[in-house]
Amino acid sequence: MDVLAHSAAGDLALLHAGRYPERIRSLVLVAARARAAGIEFPIKGRREAFALRSGEPWYEEAVPAFERAMAGEATNDDLWLLNRLSYGRWDAAAEAHAASGEDGYNEEAAHAYPGPGAFDDAASVREVLAKLDALVLVLAGELDLSPRPDKAAEVAALLPRGELVVQTGAAHYPWLDDSEFFVRTVGTSCAEAALSGRLRSQPPKDFPENRMN
Repeated sequence: MDVLAHSAAGDLALLHAGRYPERIRSLVLVAARARAAGIEFPIKGRREAFALRSGEPWYEEAVPAFERAMAGEATNDDLWLLNRLSYGRWDAAAEAHAASGEDGYNEEAAHAYPGPGAFDDAASVREVLAKLDALVLVLAGELDLSPRPDKAAEVAALLPRGELVVQTGAAHYPWLDDSEFFVRTVGTSCAEAALSGRLRSQPPKDFPENRMN
């Protein structure tokens, strides 16, 4: 099957691929985490990404909020302001998207998801991924706080058929920042995986059925 994972779901997708590699035809990792493969995204990357937004009209207002967030002291107002960093541009569509997720966020589940022991088998996962015979697209946003493009490249390098695409001007929700580019890129990757799967499943040319045709 074709698997697409976004953000923290990247860990789950990599764990699944590490345990059941034969089930994966293609894998699309969109702004995805990779703790399951032992790859952490350091705080300094968030600071680098934040600095890229210095030209935004809201940047100066966001600086103290960002520092409080880095210290683990952010207020709800700080977090709402910092939502802007998840989008390549803060417009009506981005604001509506951010607002729609407020009531759906489960803080308890978010803390339990990467709980103790969740990623203890990273070495084994990496060993399997290094042999994964599946097309893998790793799509990163140029402006995303996490993962930064350099860490996304590290994820792609783990996989024999891994390909990195950095979407210009995008952050953590690239399908909102440039839907045409996103759909074209992901669609092309899935189409290539489907074609590759069909070619591999076809019998060789000298197979009797082909000779009959």
